[in-house]
Amino acid sequence: MSLSGIQIFKMMPKKNCAECGVPTCLAFAMNLAAGKAELAQCPYVSEEAKEKLASASAPPIRTVQIGVGDSVAKAGGETVLFRHEKTFNNPTALGCLIATSEDDASVDGKLKAFKALRYDRVGLTLKPDLIAVKDGGDPARFAGIAKKSSDAGAALVLMSDNLDALEAALAEVGKNKPLVYAATEANLDAVSALCKEFDCPIVVKGANVGGVAKMSTKLMEAGHKDIVLDSGSRSTAELLRDNIMIRRLALEKLYRPLGFPTIVFPCEMADNPVDEAIVAGTFISKYGGIAILSDLRGELLFPLLLQRLNIFTDPQRPMTTEQGIYPINNPGADAPVLITSNFSLTYFIVSGEVEASRVPSWLMVLNTDGLSVLTAWAAGKFVADLIAPFMKKSGIEDKTKTRKLIIPGAAAIISGDLEEELQGWQVAIGPREGAHIPAYLRQNYA
Repeated sequence: MSLSGIQIFKMMPKKNCAECGVPTCLAFAMNLAAGKAELAQCPYVSEEAKEKLASASAPPIRTVQIGVGDSVAKAGGETVLFRHEKTFNNPTALGCLIATSEDDASVDGKLKAFKALRYDRVGLTLKPDLIAVKDGGDPARFAGIAKKSSDAGAALVLMSDNLDALEAALAEVGKNKPLVYAATEANLDAVSALCKEFDCPIVVKGANVGGVAKMSTKLMEAGHKDIVLDSGSRSTAELLRDNIMIRRLALEKLYRPLGFPTIVFPCEMADNPVDEAIVAGTFISKYGGIAILSDLRGELLFPLLLQRLNIFTDPQRPMTTEQGIYPINNPGADAPVLITSNFSLTYFIVSGEVEASRVPSWLMVLNTDGLSVLTAWAAGKFVADLIAPFMKKSGIEDKTKTRKLIIPGAAAIISGDLEEELQGWQVAIGPREGAHIPAYLRQNYA
C-alpha cells in the first residue's frame, strides 16, 4: 500500500538541506509520494527508512531490464504523462523480428544490420536494442537463432506458444535474461514457472486491458516483479487507447497491476515498412516501452532513433559537454585557440567543422549551463568576465605559444572587453556560421 506524503515525511531526516533539489524535507516527501522524486535523491535518509520506503519511492511504472552487460535494454521507470512535466526516462527499446521460418540468408542479413546500424549524434551512439526471435514450430532452430542473436550483442525477446521451445531456448540464453513472450490465460502458470526457474522477465498478453491486469496481478502474487504488458490490440487506434489507459491508471491511480512497461508490435500492424515505421513512431511518442519491427532498414530506423532521442531528452536539462580544452587535429604550440559554449549541439558542430578543416587547433569549451553561444551571451554566461578567468585557469597558456583567441562571430560584441581582461591576447572574430569555419581556418592558419 502506498504511503502519504505526511507518512513519508515522518521518516525523513528533517534537515531541510535542499540537496535533493527542493527546499524542505516535507516538499521532498510530497514529491516522493506522488512518484515525482526518487529516494536516492536524499543523501541523509537512514537505512531503516530506505527499507520501509522502498515500495513508496519506486516509480509508479517499474523499470524492467532485458539482457545483461553491454546488451541491456530497459523499459519503464516512468513518472509522468507528458515529458514537459519532468522527463521520460527509458527510451523505447527498438527491436527486429526474426522468425524461424526465415532462411539463413535472411537471418544473417538482419543480424548484420543490427550490428552495423550505429549512428553517432551529439556524442551519443544511436542504435537498435533488441532481437525478437519467433518460434515457427522448430525448437532446435528457435534455440539456435536465439543463441546467434545473443552472440550478436542483442537483448532478446523469445516468442513462442510452445513451452518445450521456450525451455530449449532458455537453456541456451537464459543466463542473458531474455524477455519471454508471452503468458496468457491458457498457459499462465506454466510460463510463470519457467520464467521463475530462469529468473527472466515475462510478458503478459491479454484480450484487453482488464484481462492483462488480472493476469499481472496473479504473476505478482506468484513473486514476479519484472513484467511487460501486451493488451492484445493490433489496431493503431485501439492500442493507442490501451496504452494511454494503462499509463493513466498506473500514474494517476497508482494501480500496481498496470504499473509496468508495454510492448507493441508494429510488425503485426502494417503491411509495408513505411506504414510500420509510422506506427512505431506513434508508440515512441505514446508510451510504448518496447517496439518490434519486421526488419531494420537504415532509412526508416534512423528517423525513429532521432524521434526517440528528441522525446526522451530531458526538456528541463540541456545536453551539455564538459568544460575544458579539446585538442583537434593534433595541435601543437603554434595552433590557434577557439572558444565556444558547452551546449552539446554547438560543440559537436564546431568541433566537426574544425576537424574538417584539418587545421590543428585548440577548442575551449566554456560552461554556459547548456546554452548556445548567442543565448548564453544574452544571459550573461558567455561574456568577458567569465571567459577570461576560465582561460587563465584552464592551462591553455602552457599548451600553446599562440596568443590569439578566436571567438564566435555571433559574440563579436565581447571582443573589446575580452582583450582588456586577457592582457597579451589578441581576440579575433570568427565566422557566425559553423559551416564557414573550415575555410576561415585554412585561410588564416593553415
